[in-house]
Amino acid sequence: MLVLFETAAGLALFKVLDEGKLKKADDLWSEFETPSKASKMVALKKFSKYDSTAEALEATTALVEGSLSKDLKKFLSKNVVEKETLCVADPRLATAIKDKLNLKCVTDNSVQELMRGIRNQMTALVEGMEQSDVNTMALGLSHSLSRYKLKFSPDKVDTMIVQAIALLDDMDKELNIYAMRVREWYGWHFPELGRVVTDNLMYARTVKLLGQRANLATADLSTILTEELISSIKDVSQVSMGTEVSEEDIEHVRELADQVINISEYREQLFEYLRNRMQAIAPNLTVMVGELVGARLIAHAGNLMNLAKYPASTIQILGAEKALFRSLKTKNATPKYGLIYHASLVGQSNPKNKGKVSRILAAKTALAVRVDALGETEGASIGLDARARVEMRLQQIEGHPITRSGGLAKKSFGSQQRKYDNTASATTPGVQRDTTMYDASADIQLEKNGKDKKDKKRKEKEESSSDEDSDADKKKKKEKKKAKKAKESSSEEEESDSDKKKKKKAKDEKKSKDEKKSKKSKKSDDDEDDDKSENYKPKKSEKVKVKKEKADSDSEQEKKDKKKDKKRPREEDSDGDSKKKKKKAKKAASSDSD
Repeated sequence: MLVLFETAAGLALFKVLDEGKLKKADDLWSEFETPSKASKMVALKKFSKYDSTAEALEATTALVEGSLSKDLKKFLSKNVVEKETLCVADPRLATAIKDKLNLKCVTDNSVQELMRGIRNQMTALVEGMEQSDVNTMALGLSHSLSRYKLKFSPDKVDTMIVQAIALLDDMDKELNIYAMRVREWYGWHFPELGRVVTDNLMYARTVKLLGQRANLATADLSTILTEELISSIKDVSQVSMGTEVSEEDIEHVRELADQVINISEYREQLFEYLRNRMQAIAPNLTVMVGELVGARLIAHAGNLMNLAKYPASTIQILGAEKALFRSLKTKNATPKYGLIYHASLVGQSNPKNKGKVSRILAAKTALAVRVDALGETEGASIGLDARARVEMRLQQIEGHPITRSGGLAKKSFGSQQRKYDNTASATTPGVQRDTTMYDASADIQLEKNGKDKKDKKRKEKEESSSDEDSDADKKKKKEKKKAKKAKESSSEEEESDSDKKKKKKAKDEKKSKDEKKSKKSKKSDDDEDDDKSENYKPKKSEKVKVKKEKADSDSEQEKKDKKKDKKRPREEDSDGDSKKKKKKAKKAASSDSD
């Protein structure tokens, strides 16, 4: 009985020395406790080593799939006779060997225990094999096998995309800082130049060539600027408010302008590199959302495989995590979009429909990413179909046709690197664009179509008017309508006057009633106060207070009386004197009469 054993280093064929012990599968592990016991149980017959990792990968993939490879077929046909039985671990491989080589194969529990024992004492049974070598071979083979299973190629490395998009964002920030510094620095010498030249790259080029403002007459700016800009710069330079600057300062400004030019040129090269990598690694994702948005999604997720594991709802709000957690904390509405907001299809929709379009786009983007990460197809056919469906849905929502802008169209795949153009726009400086000529015939056709529609409408109105009454009948109807309106207006005026009078009377009556009620209420309140005063019974504390007040008042009156008593004697004396005088006068009068 022979045993077929597969290792990372090669194929081994062992001979079983004691077949009787295989009947007791539960006690078979004790025969492989030590190398000496294992050598008594099994002996190596043949070992075939793999020459390369590619050969090992091919053999192991065939074993995993349960098929018989060419190398294994040759190995078994040379070393195994038809009469001998062969112990195989995989039942699918055993059936393949039976069909092709007509060998008797055994796959049961005893064979599995035998395989475990051989694997445990592999280094002792095979001469010249060390455990460290076996571990390294197994690690390399496992990596290559996992790549094969996932259809993963070393050329499709998404870490380059993550680094490229991060560098592109950093370069954009540095370019803005450097360009503003050049404008501010050179503005002290020639401030009017910044108003004429708005593009940062063109401004840096003019500063580098021009230098001093006085060199404008001799400097050749035709390679950078148009004739109109040059003439306007010359006109402005004659009335410039800038200060004079030394030649040393101008040299430093020129060096800074040179840095701006170099960084902007390298940025264009980096963008082309990023575009090519995105087309190679994630073509379907690039078609759906564009190169920059797709690269930012991959960078935010970490790699393409992580992004493929995300559901569509996560891709929709990827990049808006702070807003999401803030809304959950404050119990407000959650965000509708994240990085996908910058996609061209979302930008073409109205503000009300942006959330709906971003949800539709995220669903198709999730499928496109999974195809790029795990699919076997090459190209962007699935992405193009998905984008066409999203555009159709967007047309249904918006109610008007959608223009293709942003992202990648069908023509952009396989496009060559574009030439540098000095007269490019400020948004993408130095990049030549494909421009289309103006077609005036289209406008003429639109005007004709519009005139035809107007003529049709007029004819329809004329036909309808011919079926109606004549002009005289129309005039009579109008006069009747006017008379009716006049009568209705006069009757409404009369009714309004009578209504006003009635309203005034009602108001006067209400006022008189209210006055009477107020008087009655006042009288009733006064009567209630009197009743309360009569029926009022003071408490003990109030009695004590009243007594004290009376005592105080009595004491004050006594004091006043005493003061009066002191004044009275003087008054009495004066009264007594007057009485005496009167008595004397009477006596004198009586005596005279006598």
